[in-house]
Amino acid sequence: MTKVLIIGGGGMLGQKLARLMSRDPHWSDLELTILDRHVEGLDVPHAAVLGDLKDAQLRDRVVAARPDVIFHLAAVVSGQAEADFDLGWSVNLDATRALLERLRMEHASSGGAYCPRLVFSSSLAVFGPPYPEHIPDSFHTAPQSSYGAQKAIGEVLVAEYTRKGFIDGVSLRLPTVCVRPGAPNQAASSFFSSIIREPLNGQPAKLPVPADTRHWLTSPRSAVSFLEHAARLKSADLAGRRILNMPGVSCTVEEQIEALRKVAGDAAVALITEEPDPTVAAIVGGWPRSFSPDAALALGFTCETGFDQIIRCYLEDDFRPPSG
Repeated sequence: MTKVLIIGGGGMLGQKLARLMSRDPHWSDLELTILDRHVEGLDVPHAAVLGDLKDAQLRDRVVAARPDVIFHLAAVVSGQAEADFDLGWSVNLDATRALLERLRMEHASSGGAYCPRLVFSSSLAVFGPPYPEHIPDSFHTAPQSSYGAQKAIGEVLVAEYTRKGFIDGVSLRLPTVCVRPGAPNQAASSFFSSIIREPLNGQPAKLPVPADTRHWLTSPRSAVSFLEHAARLKSADLAGRRILNMPGVSCTVEEQIEALRKVAGDAAVALITEEPDPTVAAIVGGWPRSFSPDAALALGFTCETGFDQIIRCYLEDDFRPPSG
């Protein structure tokens, strides 16, 4: 059996990842464990461990089972991490360091035999301006938010514990995931999904940033494919590169809205109302806009090539027509 642990697996991406792996022949011998505070509606075989990664007893329990692959997706999202300084650092950094330390202990107790692949979900928020037109893989990190700082430090920790041989880690800097199903969350980037999802459901949406705001986006479908692909990569193929910028689609909010217009017409676009939010605009305005993710592309990571494809992914995977 291949033991897989998804930390934060009760969330949208975690559940999609679990479903993807459960139907992939490559993972035909999958033994799946989900660690999260809530796990509801996951319709694939799994063991649920309910609680928080900060809980030492739960960390002991899941690591002692020696999972072969660990996905670390749990995090306090960007807007919340900025608003609650202590909570953001406790969840996004302290719990990550505690997990890595517990894995180091398990590595030592196995005589060095236990060395799991750990896939860490990082973010574009690790970067800061000024940016080149297309950010290369060699571009430096300079986070402009607490969330970005926490993710940047997490990347360095994963790389260091990998260098020492305690784990076999890789960090993926995911584009903003859009269109996310369900209700909006507290991420500063939540509106990128809301301005598409809500109008498609006949509901109003607020636009807190200027229409010329450009960003790097990908669908939930591609995001989970990135995570699953990273779990399969051979260590030798990574050639020492343990932090990867993921592919995405660079587009403006205006281009998003025009793509929505083509799909759902003027009536849907009319449901979007401009309501400037300086706090959100300041956070998002400091994020990168376009990448040249050469290393990831060479390793076989792929995604959509236009925002219209991202909308189609949402319509095919998650859209449910409004009743009535």
